[in-house]
Amino acid sequence: MIEQRGVIGDAVETRLRRAYGFDEVALVPGAVTVDPAEVDLSVEIAGRRLEIPFLAAAMDAVADPGFAVRMTTAGGVAFVNLEGLYTRYEDATPIIERVVAADTGQQAAQILAEAYAEPVRDELIVAVIARIKAQGGVVAVATTPASAWHHAEVAADAGADLFLVQSQVSSARHISTSGRVLSLADLTGGLRIPVLVGNTVSGEAAYQLMHQGAAAILVGVGPGAACTTREVLGIGVPQVSATLEVASARDRYADETGRYVAVVTDGGMKTGGDIAKAIASGADAVMLGSPFAAALEAPGRGCNWGMAAPSPTLPRGTRIRVGERLPLDRILFGPSTTTHGTQNLVGALRQSMAALGARTIREMHGVEMVIAPAIATEGKSWQLAGRE
Repeated sequence: MIEQRGVIGDAVETRLRRAYGFDEVALVPGAVTVDPAEVDLSVEIAGRRLEIPFLAAAMDAVADPGFAVRMTTAGGVAFVNLEGLYTRYEDATPIIERVVAADTGQQAAQILAEAYAEPVRDELIVAVIARIKAQGGVVAVATTPASAWHHAEVAADAGADLFLVQSQVSSARHISTSGRVLSLADLTGGLRIPVLVGNTVSGEAAYQLMHQGAAAILVGVGPGAACTTREVLGIGVPQVSATLEVASARDRYADETGRYVAVVTDGGMKTGGDIAKAIASGADAVMLGSPFAAALEAPGRGCNWGMAAPSPTLPRGTRIRVGERLPLDRILFGPSTTTHGTQNLVGALRQSMAALGARTIREMHGVEMVIAPAIATEGKSWQLAGRE
């Protein structure tokens, strides 16, 4: 019986491994600290230099052409969804107002399902790109694999700078007996602009996608506040473990080929501490949705919804209200008027890196991490008891 239990135990360990999220780890200060003013937050993503490692998610409540321009001015970049409202309607404002005003999430989902039933129009894709370019913004656009070939050609001809192929789960090998299967290698080889790919939580999948020409890899399946993929489908990996695994694949690929492919942790972060942990886990940048949906400049008017929320057959997303609305500049650069870490995200990352002795994003990848599930509440009983 003892021997049998050992066999069973080995099988469990083979099939079931422990994975960690942001609340379960902490960053460890070392022997060196640096002046925050000397911390360099710049990073190169798909051949483009960003002054801050922040990307806005391709969600209709987050990124429209105006928000894309503002993110460029701030030093980051925002991705606009080529299959969203802005490429289906010349003016999406009335639809967004109806979604915001809906009494329940179910009513909001119905409005979205009806709105997204309208076809995407190529001329509106061109118009969106032209609006961003006319104001000096970086044109970053996103689409799904099913539409990638067509949208890539339209976007490239219109002058897009970055092209993201994003799906619920991205893999280098897709099995299908019907329809045209997207070949990432063909797409990256034939397109004149960099192709970013997401999302994955697998190091091996990321490694293969890099070999097929991906210019950056997005990490995260279902962690976002407005996404219900994990509840509906039961899939995903906590973001710290997922980022560590994909970053390891990136380093392996870079050692073998000399080409460095940026890793972007996408979703699940709310505070400056979460962002610092994502970078320490190996991310070169982070992609945020709901934190940016709280910006006064975001089109969602204080709401956000998942990308798969409009699905007519299996919605995987919900409308959420993101709480206090603030100018984008305060969310990114402060000053912060709260103590819970949701404002001045850039300043928080800078201070964290300085305290850890990391002068660059690459140096932040080498800081020590510990598994510490109780650290968020350690010694904080008075705060928790007196919190208003």
